[in-house]
Amino acid sequence: MQTTSDEALIAKIAKGDRAAMEALFTRYRVRVFRFVLRMVRNEAIAEELNSDVFLDVWRQAGTFEGRSAVSTWIFSIARFKALTALQRRPEAELDDERADAIEDDADDPEVALAKKDKAAVLRQCLVKLSAEHREIVNLVYYQHKSVEEVSAIVGIPEATVKTRMFYARKKLSELLAELGIERGWP
Repeated sequence: MQTTSDEALIAKIAKGDRAAMEALFTRYRVRVFRFVLRMVRNEAIAEELNSDVFLDVWRQAGTFEGRSAVSTWIFSIARFKALTALQRRPEAELDDERADAIEDDADDPEVALAKKDKAAVLRQCLVKLSAEHREIVNLVYYQHKSVEEVSAIVGIPEATVKTRMFYARKKLSELLAELGIERGWP
């Protein structure tokens, strides 16, 4: 099932195929967890929401119309659940070190160390961005979503996504310059 397309997995899940659900969960669980964790800033709540997201995928697979990518649909569900959870509780500070310490099964130790070094510098800068800009950066760079997909997930026009990305990159560039990083990585 590792090579089966997301759309094929959703079709199988709609028919009650548990193996297809397990394959889709394995494919997206870490990415969805990290996405939700960056929004809710609480590991326990993120774990609960991650479970809720995939429970909804199981229950609603038959309603998936294919108007967007499966991953876009899943991240839209995750975003809605995270925003709902944030409305129910006061905002807490995200422990970025804990969020970045969550190991991706695909990374070997050398790759993880390289990411950690780069992530340490970026974390300092990303925390200083507005919530709207962090959300866009998270979806584009960490979740690898296109402008069109981000527009669908966040519910804003594509032009607004592009504008937010422009200003987020500009601010990140300024913050990196303040840390002595002008272009690229040392």
